[in-house]
Amino acid sequence: MSKNPDDPLYPDDQIPEPQHNGRGALSNASSRFDDERKIRTNDGWDIEDELPPLRTTLTRDATRTILARNTSPDIPFDRSINPYRGCEHGCIYCFARPTHAYLGLSPGLDFETKILFKPEAAKLLVAELASPKYRPDVVAMGTNTDPYQPVERDLKVTRSILQVLSDFNNPVGIVTKNHMVTRDIDILADMAKRNLAEIFLSVTTLDKDLARTMEPRASAPHRRIDAIKRLADAGVPVGVMTAPMIPGLNDHEMEAILEAAAAAGATRAGFTVLRLPLEIKELFEEWLRANRPDRAERVLSLVRQMRGGALYQAEFGTRMKGEGPIAQLIAARFSAANKRLGLNKIRYRLDTMRFAVPESARTALVDAKRDARQMKLF
Repeated sequence: MSKNPDDPLYPDDQIPEPQHNGRGALSNASSRFDDERKIRTNDGWDIEDELPPLRTTLTRDATRTILARNTSPDIPFDRSINPYRGCEHGCIYCFARPTHAYLGLSPGLDFETKILFKPEAAKLLVAELASPKYRPDVVAMGTNTDPYQPVERDLKVTRSILQVLSDFNNPVGIVTKNHMVTRDIDILADMAKRNLAEIFLSVTTLDKDLARTMEPRASAPHRRIDAIKRLADAGVPVGVMTAPMIPGLNDHEMEAILEAAAAAGATRAGFTVLRLPLEIKELFEEWLRANRPDRAERVLSLVRQMRGGALYQAEFGTRMKGEGPIAQLIAARFSAANKRLGLNKIRYRLDTMRFAVPESARTALVDAKRDARQMKLF
C-alpha cells in the first residue's frame, strides 16, 4: 500500500507505534488479508504518559489435528508439531511471523503478544499415533514457533507432547532458543537412551546487547550455551544452529558461536541465512534502522547481494542458503569451522523401529470409537 502523504489512507496526524520494552517488532500493521487498515493517529492531547506493559494474551486453539505435514525439499522431515501459534520470544527476523496474518492478526506485535496454544495437543497426538494409518518417523518441533517460549513454563503443552512421544517410542527432533528445554531433561535423556531424541539450540549471537533487542524474550546467549552443556552432560545428542546469519550484523560471530557450542558439548551444527518473506522485510528494515542505524544500509545491501538484488528469494534450494559471493563465503566459513572443530562427524539416525502403540492408547482408541458410535444413536 502506498505511503504517499497525499494518500487519504495515511492522514497527516498518523503517528508511529510507540516502542514497547521487551518486544521485538516496532509496529503492528494489519494483516495483509484485511480489507481495512489500522492507523495510529494523534488525538490532539499532548500528554506523554508512560505506556503500560504490552501484555501477552492467550487463546485456546481448537485445532482437531496436531501433526502438520510438509513436502518441502529444503526441510529434512515430513511431519512436525507446533504447540503454539505466535511466539513470545519476539525475534524480529522470525520467518513464521507472516502466518499470523492467516488468523486476521498482525505479523508485527500481534505475533509476539497474541499467542494461541493447543491444550488438547497430547490427547490429539495419542489418537494420531494410535491410528492404524500412522507410519512412524521423526517428529520435528520448533520448526515454526518455539516449543519452549515463556508461556510453556506454566502451560506445559510441549512437555505433555514429549511424554506421549516417549510412551510410543516415536523419535523427536527439537530446535529451541530457550534454556527451558533443560526442564525436560528427565524425558529427553530417557528417550536419548533409546535413540529417540536430538536437540538443537539456536544461537544467533553471543552479544547479549544485540540479542536483547533482536530476540528480546529468548534466553540470553550464555544460557543457550549452558543448555547445550546440560543436555550433553545428560547424554542427549545436541547441536547448534547458527541461524540466521545476517551479513554485516552477526555473521562475523559464526566461528565464535560454533567454538562455544563445541566446547559445551555440541557435536552437530547447521546454519541458514536471513530470510525475509512477505511482511518480515518491512518489520526487519524498520527494526534495523531504529536499532543499528549506522549499518542499516550496508546490511540491506549485503542481503540483496545474496538474493539476486532483492531482499528475498522464495525458490527452493536458495531460500535457506542464498546465492552469490557473500552466501558462498558464509557457507565456506561454516564448513571450515566445522572441520576444525570436529562438528558433524556423527550423524544421529534416530530409531523408528522401536515404535509401538502402548496398550493404554489402544484401549482409549477402542473406547473413543465405541462412544462415537453410541452418540450416533441420539
